Amino acid sequence: MAKRKARIEKGSGNVFADLGLPNPEQELLKANLTLQIYKAVKARGLTQAQAGEILGIKQPHVSALMRNRAGNFSVGRLMEFLNRLGHDVRITVKPTRKARGEMAVVMG
Repeated sequence: MAKRKARIEKGSGNVFADLGLPNPEQELLKANLTLQIYKAVKARGLTQAQAGEILGIKQPHVSALMRNRAGNFSVGRLMEFLNRLGHDVRITVKPTRKARGEMAVVMG
């Protein structure tokens, strides 16, 4: 059996863009916000049912969030969840020198 060499391609830093998915910047933002929700729930030692009460959603939706599935939750709703979990969320808008701006989540 002949060995094949693996082809390695450098990513853009956004796996959603690399996969050619629609709205890759928004999907990356949602994934980052969902990760912060996961970390907040774990840090507080909450059960999914307790997290659901705090967030105002049913446990199965919390379960999906804990598996990094933002589903139909908007970016705004995910930010609201972080507020309910005791986190400040700030949006900073500034001009860029590039042809197109970028979105990022900065954890601090």
